[in-house]
Amino acid sequence: MWISGMEIYVVKAGDNVDAIAASYGISVEQLTYDNQLIYPYELAIGQALLISTSMREASRAIRVGGYAYPFISRWVLNETLPYLSELYIFSYGFTPQGELLFPLWTDEWMIEAAMQYGTKPILTLTPFGPDGKFSNQLINSVINNPEYTRNLIDNLLLTMEQKGYRGVDIDFEYILAQDRDAFTAFVGQVSESMRAYGYETSVALAPKTSADQKGLLYEGKDYRAIGEVADYVLLMTYEWGYTYGPPMAVAPINQVRRVVEYAVTEIPPEKINLGIPNYAYDWPLPFERGVTAARTINNVQAVRIAIEQGASIAFDMLAKSPYFNYIQDSVEHEVWFEDVRSLTAKFDLINEFNLRGCSYWQVMQFFRANWLLLKNRFYISK
Repeated sequence: MWISGMEIYVVKAGDNVDAIAASYGISVEQLTYDNQLIYPYELAIGQALLISTSMREASRAIRVGGYAYPFISRWVLNETLPYLSELYIFSYGFTPQGELLFPLWTDEWMIEAAMQYGTKPILTLTPFGPDGKFSNQLINSVINNPEYTRNLIDNLLLTMEQKGYRGVDIDFEYILAQDRDAFTAFVGQVSESMRAYGYETSVALAPKTSADQKGLLYEGKDYRAIGEVADYVLLMTYEWGYTYGPPMAVAPINQVRRVVEYAVTEIPPEKINLGIPNYAYDWPLPFERGVTAARTINNVQAVRIAIEQGASIAFDMLAKSPYFNYIQDSVEHEVWFEDVRSLTAKFDLINEFNLRGCSYWQVMQFFRANWLLLKNRFYISK
């Protein structure tokens, strides 16, 4: 499978890194570095390897964002920033009266690092209650009171000026259906205030497939209206497979496509970032709703587990996602993750619909093959 000077090779029984590297005329060092393989460079049957054969100038520019907590490894952040247009620092909260609540960890070093790489640091605003969960009552208090709204915006502007943020990302979830129009008005007011100072405003949107989609995640967000007032949006196209749900792909491409197909009928494509997960789940089996909880792992770790457990990796052609099963301590497990094949399908959607770009939740773990593939497909705007 040729991809703009890069190829994807799927490991077969009997393969080894020396033979694979020799067949493509590249060094073992490059093959193992690009794919984050660990000595003695064992492989899993079905593992997808990115083969860097040549580089060519990308066909078009996109914007790339990534969310990160302030406790991210400095090494991971520095390795990732060259590939990011925006760094969404997670996160700032607020009180029912619009007072801004700062992260528990200092974020100034992240802002400074982002600026050094020409990446825009973005303040992520979230309505977390005392229990650490999204609070629609907190949202309701601020967006329905002009004084509290103005107070929050003024606090945001002051903090952004003092710290050097270049934009705000509004990540509000579980908005009450009756607050839909008030939320849109709030986004409009924030956007207008930010633009006056040269800042951008983005909004994270739950993955809807129709305007009248039911559910607490969806009813409080009006795609068309928000698309008109915000500078751009992020489609949170992940979490079909999630911690407390049954084993399945985190971002199956057939479901992601449905969201994009609807979104572009409501929002200009040049205002849409496709959400991409940079994580995986490991479920113990059998799955029992309300009891079973998946373990969150990263994509590199998922492949390491397959290698250590002697598992073969399969690929679901409908979801365009890799998965495998293994048994440990008499318990069967099922793992779904992202690899360069599943990422290729997502990058193809960005191209097909001419989207603004993509945003990763989250960049706390470094997945080198993803970034190499992305850079080879697109020119990353700074």
